[in-house]
Amino acid sequence: MSKDYEKGYDSAVPPSGDVDSYPDINQQKSTGLYDPSKESAWTRAGLTLESFKRAPGTTGGIQVQGGHNMGDLEHRLADNPMLQQKMKPRHLTMIAVGGSIGLGLFVGSGNALSRGGPAGILIAWGIIGVMMIMVTQAVGEMAILYPVSGGYYTLAVRFLDPSFGFAMGWNYVLQWVVTLPLEISVAASTILYWTTDVHIAVWMTVFWITILIVSLFGTLGFAEEEFWSSCLKLLVVVMFIIIGIVLVTGGGPADGDYSRYTGGEKWSNPGAFANGFQGVCSVFVTAAFSFAGTELIGLAASETPNPRASVPSAVKGTFWRITIIYISSLTMIGLLLPYDEPRLFDGTGANTSPFVIALDKAKIPGLNHLVNATICVSVLSIGLSCVYAGSRTLTALAETGFAPKMFTYVDKSSRPLYSVMFVLMWAPLAYIDTASEGGTVFNWLVAISGLSTLVTWGTICLCHIRFRAGWKAQGHSVEELPFKAIAGVTGSYIGLVLIVLVLIAQFYVAIWPIGGMADNPGAVAEGFFMAYLAAPVMIIFYVIGYVWKRGTPVRALDMDLDTGRKSWLTVEDMRAWRAERATAPFHVRLYRLLFTN
Repeated sequence: MSKDYEKGYDSAVPPSGDVDSYPDINQQKSTGLYDPSKESAWTRAGLTLESFKRAPGTTGGIQVQGGHNMGDLEHRLADNPMLQQKMKPRHLTMIAVGGSIGLGLFVGSGNALSRGGPAGILIAWGIIGVMMIMVTQAVGEMAILYPVSGGYYTLAVRFLDPSFGFAMGWNYVLQWVVTLPLEISVAASTILYWTTDVHIAVWMTVFWITILIVSLFGTLGFAEEEFWSSCLKLLVVVMFIIIGIVLVTGGGPADGDYSRYTGGEKWSNPGAFANGFQGVCSVFVTAAFSFAGTELIGLAASETPNPRASVPSAVKGTFWRITIIYISSLTMIGLLLPYDEPRLFDGTGANTSPFVIALDKAKIPGLNHLVNATICVSVLSIGLSCVYAGSRTLTALAETGFAPKMFTYVDKSSRPLYSVMFVLMWAPLAYIDTASEGGTVFNWLVAISGLSTLVTWGTICLCHIRFRAGWKAQGHSVEELPFKAIAGVTGSYIGLVLIVLVLIAQFYVAIWPIGGMADNPGAVAEGFFMAYLAAPVMIIFYVIGYVWKRGTPVRALDMDLDTGRKSWLTVEDMRAWRAERATAPFHVRLYRLLFTN
């Protein structure tokens, strides 16, 4: 790797054509950029009253690749998000690799096993995994070129249709604000595994305050929490996989259920599939839920100084998480537990976690508590992701004129203050779960966001397809792109087709659920809308956006391909860069292929 590239410069472009994380003082004076380094450390950390004041301008902190004259450079420096670039490559990588590991894997996989069987969960997670690889590759290609505020929402407005972008953006915000109280409620319920002496509402309050305090530290608070919680989650999952191999081969304690070799007997008795084709279809949404949040790298790209250097590692980390973390751990679960295990049906929270159940049955003391603690941390981590993703998208909505202007407020510590406050205001809905009918209300809240993740992923794929069409129509070559999706536009078509098939499967299960259709038409309708409520919500948002802004689909020739663009490298520049990298030793080239750009 060239020295210039390690600094954030392209080897084919003179360093004078690029910028460091903050421009020098002369550039700041000429462009009116804000220099946070002049503030005190306490203000930058968000711990003084001064930190809550509005930031006077953008920092120009995202590095520009290319730009051969100072006039263009100054303009492109000023064309930056208001949010500061505080995230480091290690933060972005761990957000991608471990950020979304949480309730879906640790707890939801147990319910999925009971409905789909061991083969069913591998099929469902495998298909969703392929879909996610395509989605993250598309995100990576666009986010490196356009690390803009709001990420894929802003690009949907620009490349697809402003009305559709409005619907997608507000639907995405709604997804996260209703997920936040759910995560707080689940986090509190994990404590009940240890003690029921304290009312669950008390623990809800504790977790709400914890999320509030971490949010006070802004981007860096979220990034550091994600890094360390992801490290814990990865450690526990890898440890479970290793222990699972030992247990399946008969190496468990003598008084446990795994003191003899069991191999794949659970696949033959009771079987590989719990409910046949219906069972597999019913597992898709659970699998998708377990991957929710992976797309956050598209939002976080605007808060890292050099997306070209840090985003590829995060994107490629998704593949390794899917293959090593998800597929391996789910294989172990299917080998350790039968799909008719009673504890998968009885109990709540961590008591239904297949990780906890397997370790309990193995009679390995202490590890079940470690897993439960990890579930608690994971759920809390997802709660913070709700605040991060919801607030950043709401800020972008305001910046594009689709939300009140007050939400464009970004303070000197890089917190979108009013947007963060808006998302946190939804947290008290968690207390509904303590009421006698709270479960029903909560189910409807979850239903609102049930398919929102799939809508977002579909939008990303569609954005990438339209972006490539506009890029070609306006005379650009794919060789100019600093990062290309591994399967190109074909991968986005594959991802889009898989998303449509999953939506069809969910529709099928909503109409004909496992166990048969209810005799009561009211119950049938309720079950359908529980599964598909996100569809009418999305349609309502689209109608509102169209009536308000009268947006129409954007033609390829009319797309704005310049605003927010941070790579202006020519075909010749990129060819020279690739030629230089081709001379590296084989092991270096292999490492770059698998893990970086």
